[in-house]
Amino acid sequence: MSVYKKIVLIGTSEENFEAAVDNALDRADYTIENIHWAEVQDMGVEMASVSGREYQVEVEVAFELE
Repeated sequence: MSVYKKIVLIGTSEENFEAAVDNALDRADYTIENIHWAEVQDMGVEMASVSGREYQVEVEVAFELE
């Protein structure tokens, strides 16, 4: 029997949404074992408090518990 846990991560990038997703997943892959899937839940662009644009994504990551 497998049991999974889901967490929500916020990835950011000054380039684009795809890079923001990659940043979130790269960091998750570095610190979390047994990742099975990820889903992008939300996207947004921060413009007020940064000099350029900051692309932000909310990514839900599921991993199998040992």
